[in-house]
Amino acid sequence: MRQLAPSFGVSKSAAGRIVSHLGPLLALLQRRRFRRDPVLIVDGILVPTRDHSVAEQSKNYRYSTNHQVVIDADSRLVVSVGRPLPGNHNDCKAWEQSGAKSSVANTIIIADGGYRGTDLIIPHRREPGQTELPAWKEPTTPPPAVSAPESSTPLPA
Repeated sequence: MRQLAPSFGVSKSAAGRIVSHLGPLLALLQRRRFRRDPVLIVDGILVPTRDHSVAEQSKNYRYSTNHQVVIDADSRLVVSVGRPLPGNHNDCKAWEQSGAKSSVANTIIIADGGYRGTDLIIPHRREPGQTELPAWKEPTTPPPAVSAPESSTPLPA
């Protein structure tokens, strides 16, 4: 609030009241309906928090809370934000316990490698014992060719 308040020319307490009032109206209200067959993306974020009743020390040794954020893959709009959990919860556990999973029902959800063991789709990830990726998981562009750096010393003849 100390950084936000001077930007708008208001006091810190006024900025806090405005954010508390407008926050739920902007992004924290969950969408009631999805379009047909949506593709959603979920990821967790650690938010530094001073309230030690909710926060715990996390991997960066700060007191933080883990928030699960679900967005629509097409419009990039926030669909759901899970209940804040202590920062020492990993993403798999936070996905289940925060209520984010129950808020999106049975839709197609893409996640990163931190959600192994859940029923979410993790692109570019081979399952144990799998040698090839399915065609839909293959990268669309070939990896860049790596060439040896040119040397300023001539090669012996």
